[in-house]
Amino acid sequence: MSLGVIDAFKKIPTWLAPACALCRLPLDNQAQYGLCSACQAWFAATVRCPLCGLPCLTVTDACGQCLHSPPPWQRLFCIGDYQFPLSHMIHQFKYQRQFWQARDLAARLADTIKQPAPLLTAVPLHWRRQWYRGFNQSELLAQALAQQLGSQFSPTLFTRRRATPAQQSLTKQQRERNLTGAFELNQRPTHSHIAIVDDVVTTGSTMRQLCHLLLEVGIERIDIYCLCRTPEPSDLLTP
Repeated sequence: MSLGVIDAFKKIPTWLAPACALCRLPLDNQAQYGLCSACQAWFAATVRCPLCGLPCLTVTDACGQCLHSPPPWQRLFCIGDYQFPLSHMIHQFKYQRQFWQARDLAARLADTIKQPAPLLTAVPLHWRRQWYRGFNQSELLAQALAQQLGSQFSPTLFTRRRATPAQQSLTKQQRERNLTGAFELNQRPTHSHIAIVDDVVTTGSTMRQLCHLLLEVGIERIDIYCLCRTPEPSDLLTP
């Protein structure tokens, strides 16, 4: 590179330089995942139950709730809880069409996964909702995550065959009833270890429905990869 080109780069206005996705200040030498070193402090590690992904007071193989009622999957990996800054970044990605957020979010999530599943799939949207939104955020995330992990990605493993009311205002029992029969498995996967990707997991009702479809055809191990694990109001820290 000639000195003239180097000098030209030095004259690039500050507002054109790469900026932190949160504070919008220029990225420093310790920047990761599109965030400056100062904003990285928001992502301090939290002790979590490896099964449900909820925070725990101490390191454990399973929290009390999972010992009492184990989920149908083997491991759940997440970045953190649904609170700032993750909630802000997901809102930008999902509702403000900042598709580039998928790459950095997937990279951060990939760093928490030591033995990735050879096949990743995403929670499907009903065709009407996907047509209205224009994309499936979980599918974009799963595709980026598969590239990071070196895994295969199947976007058509599941179909959402009926539209359902929004889950946000429903209780856990209502969510289960709301999703009964909502999904269909299109083909039996050739892999025995599969991961299902979504942006946010709250009660796990959606994941349970999809896991049961996989277990019915003999899948041996199912993992859940999500950006956020949102505790319900009744969920407490469990040693």
